[in-house]
Amino acid sequence: MNGIPTPGVFLGSGEPVVVQKARKALFLDRDGVINVNHGYVHTADQTEWVPGIFELCKTAASAGYALVVVTNQAGIARGYYSEEAFRQYTSWLHEQFELRGIHLSATYYCPHHPEFGVGEFKVQCNCRKPGPGMLLAAADDLFLDLGRSVLVGDMPSDLEAAKAAGVRSSFFVDAALADVARIVDDGGDEA
Repeated sequence: MNGIPTPGVFLGSGEPVVVQKARKALFLDRDGVINVNHGYVHTADQTEWVPGIFELCKTAASAGYALVVVTNQAGIARGYYSEEAFRQYTSWLHEQFELRGIHLSATYYCPHHPEFGVGEFKVQCNCRKPGPGMLLAAADDLFLDLGRSVLVGDMPSDLEAAKAAGVRSSFFVDAALADVARIVDDGGDEA
């Protein structure tokens, strides 16, 4: 261990995929993009899906995009819930997508916060957005082509992370779902 904080990862279930060339990805922030952001969501009963998210993911997957969640989790850093509780919730979230015929390749999460973290989680890191660490780790782990990928977020820090990582396109969720669906449906060739 080199002492540099790294993101956590929850890999989706299913058979390993043998990839001949780097794949494109649709990166999704979690709170505010997948689920309505009610503040520190970490249980099923707190979950309300953002309208259109499942349709977007089906369209993207059909167009050959790997689906990857990238999420800052200050609730872990602040001690509001444990990393284990987060991983259990993430497993449930992946199951909910699978029940709808959608495979999430992985969820990358940053459990750190430079100001409000408690104990080992109070640290400056490169994985907390706007840092590109989660996106770069996903690209390495999952053999993704960031230059052909898209990110949907609900905060400026999401879009800043995408730019820092070299992600081709990024969108705010409030106006994004239809635009991203159009881009991923046409194969992502739009600049």
